[in-house]
Amino acid sequence: MTTDFHAQYWAYTLTVQGSPDSVDGLSRAISNARVDLNPHQVDAALFALKSPLSKGVILADEVGLGKTIEAGLVISQRWAERRRHILVVVPASLRKQWQQELWEKFFIPSVVLERKAWMRLQADGKPNPFDLGDQVVICSYYFAAKHREAVSHVPWDLAVIDEAHRLRNVYKKGNKTAKALSAGLAHATKLLLTATPLQNSLMELYGLASVIDPHLFGDPASFREQFVREPDEELRNRLLKQRISEVCQRTLREQVLEYVRFTERIPVTHEFYASDAEQRLYDDVSEYLRRDTLYGLPSAQRTLMTMVLRKLLASSSFAIGATLERLLYRLRELQEDVRRGAAIDLHDDVEEDFETVEEVQDDWEHDESPDFENGDIDPELLAQEIAIIEACSQLATNIQSNAKGDALLRALSQAFEQADAVGAPKKAVVFTESRRTQDYLYRLLTSNGYEKRVVMINGSNNDEAAKAVYAEWLDRHVDDGVPTGARAVDVRAAITEEFKNNAAILLATEAAAEGVNLQFCSLVFNYDLPWNPQRVEQRIGRCHRYGQTHDVVVVNFVNERNAADRRVLDLLSEKFRLFEGVFGASDDVLGAVESGVDIERRITDIYQRCRTAEDIAAAFDELRAELDEQITTKMSETRERLLEHFDEDVQARLRVHRDLAQASLDERGRMLLNLTRHELGNDATFATDHPRFKYHGAAARHGWYSLDWRVAEAEGLVFYRVDHPLARNIIDDARQRPLTVQHLTFNYAAYGSSIAVLEPYVGRSGWLACSLLTVNSVTDEQFIVLAAITTDGEVLDGEWCRRLMRLDAMAKDVDASPPELTPAVTTQINGHLREVETRNGRYFDAEVQKLDRWSDDLKLGLERELKELDSEIRAKRKESAVALALADKLAAQREIKALEQRRNRKRRDLYEEQDKIDEQRAEIIDGIERQLRTTHAIQRLFTVQWTIQ
Repeated sequence: MTTDFHAQYWAYTLTVQGSPDSVDGLSRAISNARVDLNPHQVDAALFALKSPLSKGVILADEVGLGKTIEAGLVISQRWAERRRHILVVVPASLRKQWQQELWEKFFIPSVVLERKAWMRLQADGKPNPFDLGDQVVICSYYFAAKHREAVSHVPWDLAVIDEAHRLRNVYKKGNKTAKALSAGLAHATKLLLTATPLQNSLMELYGLASVIDPHLFGDPASFREQFVREPDEELRNRLLKQRISEVCQRTLREQVLEYVRFTERIPVTHEFYASDAEQRLYDDVSEYLRRDTLYGLPSAQRTLMTMVLRKLLASSSFAIGATLERLLYRLRELQEDVRRGAAIDLHDDVEEDFETVEEVQDDWEHDESPDFENGDIDPELLAQEIAIIEACSQLATNIQSNAKGDALLRALSQAFEQADAVGAPKKAVVFTESRRTQDYLYRLLTSNGYEKRVVMINGSNNDEAAKAVYAEWLDRHVDDGVPTGARAVDVRAAITEEFKNNAAILLATEAAAEGVNLQFCSLVFNYDLPWNPQRVEQRIGRCHRYGQTHDVVVVNFVNERNAADRRVLDLLSEKFRLFEGVFGASDDVLGAVESGVDIERRITDIYQRCRTAEDIAAAFDELRAELDEQITTKMSETRERLLEHFDEDVQARLRVHRDLAQASLDERGRMLLNLTRHELGNDATFATDHPRFKYHGAAARHGWYSLDWRVAEAEGLVFYRVDHPLARNIIDDARQRPLTVQHLTFNYAAYGSSIAVLEPYVGRSGWLACSLLTVNSVTDEQFIVLAAITTDGEVLDGEWCRRLMRLDAMAKDVDASPPELTPAVTTQINGHLREVETRNGRYFDAEVQKLDRWSDDLKLGLERELKELDSEIRAKRKESAVALALADKLAAQREIKALEQRRNRKRRDLYEEQDKIDEQRAEIIDGIERQLRTTHAIQRLFTVQWTIQ
């Protein structure tokens, strides 16, 4: 039997705030997450948490190794510490994916902050919507830079920056977004995620390092002097690797093949020929979009809207047809001079169909061109535009079937046959960029043999089929705690579950490429192919990810009557290598282009200005040549020497972290299960062969709970963890229960295995005290202090006590008064305090060493300027000596005198500047010393008399 003393000990042990830079301290964050335990991710999280004085690190794992999971572990750790001012800055297209991952894997709520959410929060009484404190804030680069002032006023506990290579040129003039982000987050601890911290120049490492901490290196000039211009490459690389390895960690795919299995990508292209009517519609709309003057599109958004309309045109006649009807309506309104402003704004209408308009707009440069005034409108040109749109709209209406839709039916049939032949699931996800095309494909598929086998997922999920799936899902999970209460999250989970368990085809807009995990599906159809390579990678990554057991077939469609479409596919396939291989596009390639929006913009320009196949070929050749310059391998060898650590030490460290983390998780799971069994009693039935139980009490939802998230997910159970509401209630009850002194008789014989340290004490008795030690320093930390003595005065350490608490015991009234246990307790306390002081000493030494190198860098820069002046003076003296004419000699001497005066002033300034650097260094060290001051408090939890029998 267990006792209330056991329960209180377990409850406190499960919830104490440990040191985050240890595997044991991180284990609470891991145990609350629905993620597979991969040692390289634990290693990366520990690296990010290694010092509370650090201003941040760069996690630079190769593609496919889960940098998002690594960041999630760090966020989860901060969240558990109740340090909840957390910001995540990502490319606009990744915002929803991050939100979904944080909730599904770590149960951490977040808000995507964009224009509408900003206005809503301010209307709800939040003057600074960044300052929430109860949700992680996710926003795009553009949005964070635009609201730099608001960002800078929040006391961030952590700022995560994904695709951080966008900031690597922050040191250059004109890099407005990077400079605004760096300034706005100067006070925050930062976690930068990028597989390409170094692409073209060593100065990029300086740029990212300066974003993290301005004291990692000196100024750009001193960095160039030491690391760029240093002729001894071996010396340079050794010194720079030593410096950068303190803030940058990179794991290679080769290092984790022992733990992670990767499958292949297999590309398939299906050609189709657009009908004459479809081709005419394409040609007519294309010519319309090339007109010099367009009243139907707002001037400030013409480039963006042109790209969107071209994508809808390529998607289906149904997508572009509905947009043309709306455009025609607005042009007629404009012709009648009715609410001119509303008449030329297509944004809201297009956004209903092309869901990623706002995300794309967030990344595109913004044109400030004013819209047309009434007096600027030429009635004749407006009438011509209306006539063109009328004809195009009628043509689209008359088209009842699309050649690409017919090609999809053929491709699905072939793909399902091949999947069946290799034993892969007969499931396919079909991506389209248009909601209206999605509706068309739903009608097409359900009327061609796939009725009741198709589900749709999009940005709103308000169609009747989605509502029905959602209602059934709610009924199915009514008592198991799976629903979150947030419809947007739950309906996506319901549709995904329906696809996994019942449907064969998932029709998905871009919304499903953001945060939905489909590793049970191995067929990906790009019905519409995005021009942004990062978005294509994101789509395929929904299926081709960790946990996928089959090769993933990626099917693309190409219109053989459209030369530009063929060249886009070739570009994405050959240049970005998106569709084949084990890993798809490498981070080196995607990172080189920094933002796929630039590619979208260039391709839009080609479609706009090129009419003939020859012009199209020349334009794409030019684009490929430019990409060749960006996707360079000239720094690959240097990158390998500086950032990659492929050696036996890494492998050994990963194995140690794997073993320690698993042992810590196993121990936490054992405590939580034992505590739950003790507290629930007859209100739950516990399985004998698995860590699960069925709850039938009154305090929470009934049903089965499992401590293994994989089992819970596979069998539809509740994932039970320390932070689950039922567990929190149980833990709170056990912690708050008042306990009086009692006698515990521990049953060693019933334990079932030998515990060597306890065996000599069988038949003996003594006393045990359990206390809570709270240490307040640069971080708050807690320790469960166990101290014991025998009846004859022998002092037993904390490890002995922890082994004792593993035994079952019977409690009864005590028959003696407890002796003085303070000396034994104090010994344990002092040991923990020394541990904290030793760790703080390491933190202090690391910061002082960093500041010493920073000040040396700056002084080196000052001394370099003196050396350059001395070199100039020597050159002028030689020039004077060889001059023949007196005038030339005198002129040289005047220049020498001026240079000597500059040198003398610089020499005097040097000492003053060096003094200032030393003063600044001393001020920073004083601040560090204040942070590291330590206080502590001790709380006695319980005291028991013990006997082992």
